[in-house]
Amino acid sequence: MNLLWLIPVAPLTGFMILFLSQGRLNKPVVAVVGAGSVCLAALLTFVVGLEFTQNHQVEYSQLLWTWIDVGGFSPAITLYLDGLSLVMIGVITGVGALIHIYAAGYMFDEADYSRFFAYMNLFVFAMLVLVLGDNLLVLYLGWEGVGLCSYLLIGFFHDKPENGYAARKAFVVTRIGDTAMALGMFLLFRELGTLEIQSLLQNANESWAGGSPVCTVAALLILGGAVGKSAQLPLQTWLPDAMAGPTPVSALIHAATMVTAGVYLIARLHDLYLLSDFAQFMVAVVGVTSLFIASFAALCQSDLKRILAYSTMSQIGYMFLALGVGAWSAAIFHLMTHAFFKALLFLTAGTIIKALHHEQNIFKMGGLYKTMPLAFACMLIGSAALSALPLTSGWFSKDLILLQSWDYAHQGPLFWSIAAAAAFLTSLYSVRMILIVFFGEAKTEAYDKSGMAMNMPLVVLATLALAGGMFGFSAVAPVLPDGGIDGGGDHYNTLFWVTTAVPLIGISFGYLLYSGKLSGLDRLFESELSVSLKRFFASGWGFDALYKLVLVSPFKKLSKLLKPELIDTFYNGIVIVTRGFHRYLSIGENGSLRWYAKNMAAGLILVLLFVVGVL
Repeated sequence: MNLLWLIPVAPLTGFMILFLSQGRLNKPVVAVVGAGSVCLAALLTFVVGLEFTQNHQVEYSQLLWTWIDVGGFSPAITLYLDGLSLVMIGVITGVGALIHIYAAGYMFDEADYSRFFAYMNLFVFAMLVLVLGDNLLVLYLGWEGVGLCSYLLIGFFHDKPENGYAARKAFVVTRIGDTAMALGMFLLFRELGTLEIQSLLQNANESWAGGSPVCTVAALLILGGAVGKSAQLPLQTWLPDAMAGPTPVSALIHAATMVTAGVYLIARLHDLYLLSDFAQFMVAVVGVTSLFIASFAALCQSDLKRILAYSTMSQIGYMFLALGVGAWSAAIFHLMTHAFFKALLFLTAGTIIKALHHEQNIFKMGGLYKTMPLAFACMLIGSAALSALPLTSGWFSKDLILLQSWDYAHQGPLFWSIAAAAAFLTSLYSVRMILIVFFGEAKTEAYDKSGMAMNMPLVVLATLALAGGMFGFSAVAPVLPDGGIDGGGDHYNTLFWVTTAVPLIGISFGYLLYSGKLSGLDRLFESELSVSLKRFFASGWGFDALYKLVLVSPFKKLSKLLKPELIDTFYNGIVIVTRGFHRYLSIGENGSLRWYAKNMAAGLILVLLFVVGVL
């Protein structure tokens, strides 16, 4: 257990080596340092996790040093390990190591190879600090660190202006949530006198009764931070544009780790939401709304990575729904399984895009099941897990969420219905993606350049996407209170079979629809109303246009209006007067000695008259 501190230090060391070398290392050495440091962190995580479980420990704290000591405020750098943080560091280092190995091959032909891995290592370090910190201030340090690294990695290909815009958009939108989270931390410290998470939760239970207004406000502010980082309504608009970054970045940050930070935050502070029914209800509302909107948006995309981006938003919505209905362990369980199959889908998409000369439009693909059999198999497995087909990892976790959501207060059946409808849509857009990309006529010649470094992670992730649901759930059960499942009776059995049947029905209908078997529907889909709806859904339900109209454009106009500030006008006036005097006085500097002598004599006479009192 004493090795816990080495887990975040390993990727930090990799970052420091790559940063200080300033790109002078050759690419094989960079790959060993960049990927090797995260693989070492994964190995250390395995060793620490094995010791933790064998000793049947519930929690473990490792104090490193006191960060600040001012006026009685002395937050410590303490690492905290329990079932929840163990699952998180396992996902971050395990899936992260596979993505780094893949990236070593995927990015080998790109410039700034060293800079890329430096950013990736720094991100993994920041994410580990976030989930291991036993203090909200330390957690916030990691929280801002992953935001910075996300900005750097989204805009990695900075020669294209649109990539820089996407990076700035992600940074600004998530700052809105981060500000809300900071305000929530201030409120919690003022009311409870500490930012140490375990002490804070204990003080909250002792100081606040259920439904406390202060607790509700604090929990909603923390929720604001979570929706920003996890790309949930209403701060979800940054995620689709974030696909401008390299595909390994999409897999690591925007599928497996960073976007799950908000889920982790709410799960870690679950006692606050147990004390506020309204705040917990809002978590569920945010989740169910986000997953429904994102499912329709994914169904209408033509860019392969944007389909997966909206799919990520939808799956994070399921996690928020689970947190909101009290299915705490199910939320973290789905977080883990989602990391497996979504990383698999993104990395497979990267292999396809690279083979098609960086083509991302699915309608310019086709016929790849013969030329890229491994990519086809991996995409099929990942899509099956995403659709929650029986016995895949997604089936174990997503069905658990659906089953527990039914019993949530009066809104349970409504939440279940929306989530089940979204599960149907998930199967629909998964089938659409598979049929268009891998079947039909080949529209772009494929040249598969993937080697062992790219293929090995795909095989491992495909195995986890299939079998990952058979383990992991028990790890978080001791630390997270669950709503529970009624394990018997017709009520449970009926729901079980219905939730299992939904993706099967969706896949069957999707196959008939997108394979042309239901040709009679062509007219319906080509109608003016249908085209308008598809355009609306493809735009992410128009949120970008709405925010531009309501927020961005007025802000720009106000900025132009305030550009000539009053204080600037005052100083500009001083400059104008000074320049005027300069121009007037410079007239006398004509180089004539007689002129200078006359002026000196006139000045001397004036001084004498003033001295004798005449003037």
